[in-house]
Amino acid sequence: MHPCSLNLVLATVMASRFPDHAANERTFLAWVRTAVAVVGFGLAAGRLGQQPVSPWSEVAMLASGGLVILLAYLRMRVHRKQIDNQAEPDDKVSKFDLLLVILIADLFVLMAVFTAHLA
Repeated sequence: MHPCSLNLVLATVMASRFPDHAANERTFLAWVRTAVAVVGFGLAAGRLGQQPVSPWSEVAMLASGGLVILLAYLRMRVHRKQIDNQAEPDDKVSKFDLLLVILIADLFVLMAVFTAHLA
């Protein structure tokens, strides 16, 4: 097969799956926005209090946010491979999804701890 025709075939296949890839990337960006918003709000709430906040709680908040972003990236990569391989979508909850939800819940708990310091 001629290299130009191979490129045309690849471009056609990629274009046909573009909506799936775009949705996958939008989901990743939504996880990133969520992590950044929760961490930012939590750190800001901790700074508003009159009592000093433990640096470890700030480190835990930042580490949890970073872990959410890392897991969201890994999740996006897994879904990208599934889209490229034209695999059937799996309706089961993946490990990444479960960990992401747990981490977001942990971030909310950390934010509640910050808020409790304000009272």
